[in-house]
Amino acid sequence: MPQWRNWVGYETCTPARFVEPEDVAAMAALVRQAAIDGHTVRVAGSGHSFTPLVPTDGVLVSLDRYRGILAADRDTGLVSMRAGTKLYELGPALRALGLALENQGDIDRQSIAGAVGTGTHGTGTRFGSISTQLRALKLMTAAGEEIAVSPDLDNDLFEAARVCFGSLGIMTEVTLQAVPAFNLRITRGRMDMAECLAQADALNAQHRQFEFFWFPHQNLCATKLLDETDEAVPERDGINYVNDVLLENAMFGAMCRMVRLVPSLAPSVSRMVARGSGKGSEVNRSYRLFSTVRTVRFQEMEYALPADRGADALREIRAYIEAKRVQVNFPIEYRWVKGDPIWLSPDHGRDSVHISVHQFQGMPWRPFFDGAEAILRNHGGRPHWGKWHSLGARELEKLYPRWGDFLALRERMDPQGRFLNPHLRHLFGV
Repeated sequence: MPQWRNWVGYETCTPARFVEPEDVAAMAALVRQAAIDGHTVRVAGSGHSFTPLVPTDGVLVSLDRYRGILAADRDTGLVSMRAGTKLYELGPALRALGLALENQGDIDRQSIAGAVGTGTHGTGTRFGSISTQLRALKLMTAAGEEIAVSPDLDNDLFEAARVCFGSLGIMTEVTLQAVPAFNLRITRGRMDMAECLAQADALNAQHRQFEFFWFPHQNLCATKLLDETDEAVPERDGINYVNDVLLENAMFGAMCRMVRLVPSLAPSVSRMVARGSGKGSEVNRSYRLFSTVRTVRFQEMEYALPADRGADALREIRAYIEAKRVQVNFPIEYRWVKGDPIWLSPDHGRDSVHISVHQFQGMPWRPFFDGAEAILRNHGGRPHWGKWHSLGARELEKLYPRWGDFLALRERMDPQGRFLNPHLRHLFGV
């Protein structure tokens, strides 16, 4: 097959086989054949992971032909779907059933299996990652057998499988807890960083959700407040189009390309974008305001820190950028996520602040990320599994209380390492 590459283009592979199964029987067959051929098996979702979770020289599986809702119960809110279903398809489909996800991230291109398996999240002190909305799943095991996984059947396996980035098997089906459909009002604004951090607790208490983006080399942050509303959705959402499509993509992309050609322009471009960041308010369906259009491609690193360490970490990253004169004009994103019991969740056992740093595609990023990573690790940070990081088994086992339990369970589920690739072997130390 042609070479596979992720969204930003930095992770690539040329597998021995590329398979797009249309049913569970085909998935079982490909796993069994891979065992006969001595191949490993990895699943590619939408390529939105920035770590080498996917690359394999064995069998690469796409679930793009295995999508759609299987069952929905409006009374309980439980919705079962095929694992290849895309988030951008799920929002409208749930809305038609009078349902919605309670929260989701700001990109909706991912498959549901990829989003769940890597702990994708939005923001909000009352909301966990999308993995916390999981109530049951089905896995295709290394033996080529589909098994049901739920808290009632095996709670340990359930908590391990909710975030396992494909290391326990192929996720074939997920059942999520949905909520009644709702509309949101988004309010965009600008605040100085010091004011933003000082008011963060109050804003989180007053609003359903809050997040902000700090633009390097200056003081301004772009803020986003989300609140449920009974207001009707207007027929035209012009503010959303202007902000998301024109400013955040076309104009911002042009500025980033200019900085790539002349890196010394990064500070002035960052200041210009910060001053021009959107202000205003808009009402829309929840899934429309959770996600935004993202066509400007970038490399990303993200760490989850204890919630009370986030502000100091951000200040230190700012000082690092200024001291090292880092040529970056991409904003740093700052979000909140509620803690959970999932074994390999970055939010395991604690409420978190997630700090994400970015660099435009084609620009040097490693020195900047190395410096920021050292700061985030010093504050007790855990890496997002789908975002770049440098950690291996030795560092990771100190961050996750159930690390040893996960490794033992993984060994029991897949003793031959059928679902491992070099990156996962590095993570697990096998």
